Amino acid sequence: MKRHSYFTQAFKEASKDKGDLKKTFILLQKAYRLGDPKAAYALATWFLHGKYVKKNIRKAVSLLREASRHNVPEALFDLAVCYEAGVGIRKSDQLAMESYLRAALYGDKQAIYEVGRCYYYGIGTNQEKRIARIWVDRAKSLERKQIRQVKAVE
Repeated sequence: MKRHSYFTQAFKEASKDKGDLKKTFILLQKAYRLGDPKAAYALATWFLHGKYVKKNIRKAVSLLREASRHNVPEALFDLAVCYEAGVGIRKSDQLAMESYLRAALYGDKQAIYEVGRCYYYGIGTNQEKRIARIWVDRAKSLERKQIRQVKAVE
């Protein structure tokens, strides 16, 4: 079975009202062992938040780094948060900004706002309020678009 198939099965299991967490965890581990970066990210969140497994920040950060090497946007975002807060990793505003920027460029919508915030306050970069406004305006534009899409579905 291919790695993405294991990940897809894990996602389906976790999405059930009464999904089996043990089964989900086993499927994620199989996908991860086969090299699925999304499974690495999913497992990272489990270790980061202590979901089903004992909370292990070092393991979580290691998995986030691995998934980030494959440009998983959510992993890049979470790694940026870890760098900025110094959670499980040495605090680095510069690496936080770089990770937020990569996450934004790979499509993480929250990261777009965070890049703007970093430019506005000069976190890990030079303070550039004009550039900050561009990023924040982009984030707001995407948020408005998403709200319109939700209303259209309703």
